[in-house]
Amino acid sequence: MDSHKNIFADFNNLGTTSNVDLVCLSHLRWDFVYQRPQHLLSRFAKERRVFFFEEPVFDAERMHLDVSERDCGVRVVVPHLPAELNSNEAREAVLFGMINRLFEEQKIGEHILWYYTPMALGWTKHLKPAAVVYDCMDELSAFKNAPASLKEREADLFNRADLVFTGGQSLYEAKRHLHKNIYPFPSSIDAQHFAQARSIAADPADQASIPRPRLGFFGVIDERMDIELLDAVAKERPDWHLVMVGPIVKIDEADLPRRPNIHYLGGKSYKELPSYLAGWDVALLPFARNESTRFISPTKTPEYLAAGCVVVSTSIRDVVRPYGELGLVYIADTPDEFIAALESAMNDKDPATRIRHVDEFLSRISWDETWGRMAELIEDVVTARRASKIAQPALTAQAAQASSAQSFVTGD
Repeated sequence: MDSHKNIFADFNNLGTTSNVDLVCLSHLRWDFVYQRPQHLLSRFAKERRVFFFEEPVFDAERMHLDVSERDCGVRVVVPHLPAELNSNEAREAVLFGMINRLFEEQKIGEHILWYYTPMALGWTKHLKPAAVVYDCMDELSAFKNAPASLKEREADLFNRADLVFTGGQSLYEAKRHLHKNIYPFPSSIDAQHFAQARSIAADPADQASIPRPRLGFFGVIDERMDIELLDAVAKERPDWHLVMVGPIVKIDEADLPRRPNIHYLGGKSYKELPSYLAGWDVALLPFARNESTRFISPTKTPEYLAAGCVVVSTSIRDVVRPYGELGLVYIADTPDEFIAALESAMNDKDPATRIRHVDEFLSRISWDETWGRMAELIEDVVTARRASKIAQPALTAQAAQASSAQSFVTGD
């Protein structure tokens, strides 16, 4: 009788999963650029422990694991390895031991594995999670310097995952046949944060002296940037000033266009961005159209709009749909078309109507809502798995009792 009571008690507690830790395996650095992972995982950290396991840093004479907590509650885990551990096999063997040590030292029991990089499968396959989530925010195999084995590892991750989320609608359409529980979660918005730009009057010091009109971009400057387009716009309109805010990665800085009216201001914190946006006449999405941008869903699109900026973008599919189709963003590709779109953007005759349409659209999306929908889906997986574990012993015991009763009746 007591065992039945325990089983019923367990079933009553199925919906409580806040004590389940979340361990994220990421190719991105937590402190690099504040984007999708930070928005989502900082929200998960409000209700459970979250560990953000980064790729190794090869700077140590002695291997060690650095664990430090950020203000939002996320615990950032950085493996420090010696430079000579440059082979994939040796590196994965070390990381295998490090993830085990993390689980032991932090007393991680029931947990969710959340992957941003399929490459982490090589040293996490042995773990026994309550749920496996793959937040596929980009087509990583199309990025510069992508590992040769990435596609194979991703196929393996699709087989292991309970849930797959995609960073945009086009990526969902490309991968939806690969998993039965796959959901599109396009880039969302912390509208209140970026709306501060609408009321900021003072320019940051490094932007204040730049003449107007200013055409601004913030984000990572890498192989996805159409640098030929930037150069053509700056050349054709020397009276326009292009303000480029963000770190330069994976491309040679010498390859970037250098003109008196192009200003590279470097990376800025998430907190600082509204101050820069407040001083722009147009916000830019000057992405190249290539394999690395085929499935991107730029988080900065709704962020620009929330700041009150008029936006001009190349024809990135997840910008065209829905923003271009709804008339919220100008779309242009060639230098002549882009310049014409910029001129139209700067001659906006009815900014009040534009802002009203923007706010109506943005009122339907938020990172809180995205996180809430994801959390419900994860809760369902964890609850179902718990129920299965509880029910199995009960069914086994019931079958044993039935067998025993049958034996008594038949005299066996």
